[in-house]
Amino acid sequence: MTERGEGAVSRSASHLQVGPSAMQWDGNCLTIEIDEVTPLLPKRVRGTVKLHPQALLNHPMPLDRHGRHCWWPIAPCARVEADFTAPDLSWRGHGYLDFNTGAEPLEDSFSRWNWSRASVPGGTAVLYDLTDREGEDVSLAILFDPKSGVTDFAPPPKTTLITSVWRMARVTRSEDRDRTVVLKTLEDSPFYARSLVKATLFGEKTVAMHESLDLDRFRNPVVQSMLPYRMPRRFF
Repeated sequence: MTERGEGAVSRSASHLQVGPSAMQWDGNCLTIEIDEVTPLLPKRVRGTVKLHPQALLNHPMPLDRHGRHCWWPIAPCARVEADFTAPDLSWRGHGYLDFNTGAEPLEDSFSRWNWSRASVPGGTAVLYDLTDREGEDVSLAILFDPKSGVTDFAPPPKTTLITSVWRMARVTRSEDRDRTVVLKTLEDSPFYARSLVKATLFGEKTVAMHESLDLDRFRNPVVQSMLPYRMPRRFF
């Protein structure tokens, strides 16, 4: 999460270089080479992540009724291999590749959202609950099946999770509300939390990657003053 100047960025149809890190697409696999230093307490992060898509989606999905913001789950179902030398770790499992794009800052359109992605029988389930600046709630419940494509499904009931250390409110959806819990908080900040959540979808227990975003908090001048320390800027 380092912002870099124009001179540190180059790209082609299959390659993106940002400072010392890069991504390369060969038609079947996305290879991500990471070579960074963490902020605040400097530590080297160096390694390779390979993402092998099991399904590719070739169009974005609008998140608001005006179409100002879109979410593009490029590879909602994928096999991932991670090998790092700093720190010394490796991992194999399922994952995904997505990105958001918009015509204006997120905080101008939304006040908050909760999002989760989980592997379920038949593919990947994604749940989105958003509240826009006009107070309208928008919910998405989408099943990505590598064999049959993309379908909507009826979202399960909302479940309130425990707040994070920064008192971030967290909400998800699950068919078994009494057994839906936060297993681990992976990232915690005044306006954002990413967590592993135990949930039940399509009658099966699963572990979802979950995020909560509070854009009212993000707008706070105190929080804005903290951002350069968490996401430093480099011009090389």
